[in-house]
Amino acid sequence: MPAGTLVGALVVLAIIGGLELIDRTSFALIALSARVRALGAWVGGAAAFVTTTVLAVAVGTTLTGLLGPGRLDLLRVAGGLFLLGYATWTLFGAHDDDAPVSPGLRGAVLAAFTTIFLLELGDTTMIFEIVLVPTFGWLAVLVGGACGLTAVAAWDVWLGGRLGLRLRPATVRKVVATILYVVGVFTIVYGLAPAAFAPLGAG
Repeated sequence: MPAGTLVGALVVLAIIGGLELIDRTSFALIALSARVRALGAWVGGAAAFVTTTVLAVAVGTTLTGLLGPGRLDLLRVAGGLFLLGYATWTLFGAHDDDAPVSPGLRGAVLAAFTTIFLLELGDTTMIFEIVLVPTFGWLAVLVGGACGLTAVAAWDVWLGGRLGLRLRPATVRKVVATILYVVGVFTIVYGLAPAAFAPLGAG
């Protein structure tokens, strides 16, 4: 892997992994892990994360090709607007905080995969992966995103087995929404004025 791609993958890993740590999908996996077999929860959750990462990279690559290098700002702004909208929904929308439960290893894998895949489709990290493709390239986003999310899945399963269902979803949503607002504004500003971030090596 070229050095530039490796650096990009590490940056993507940090961004996507960091976002996912405080995302609703992560907390859903923590809650699920408190009630099903740990191995099954991790295998199912990690598989769902990798699957949605592949989908995000495919969509990001397609959109980049369709828009062309001169219109990537539109993709970034759209991603930022989505994040702001999702943050608002996180704060004020109706929520079902109960993850499905299935017994046994196979049931745990199926429950985790289904739960995480459905929650992750169109979720914050998936949209952010799509937005990152034009900046870092599809390979960096694929490797960094998949590795970051797989690691987060392992952390969620470990934490879920120890915390059980003690997390307060309302408090979690407030923290998540605040971070999403900040990231959303940053993404929109980056889309409208990418030159402002040139010193950071992005663009």
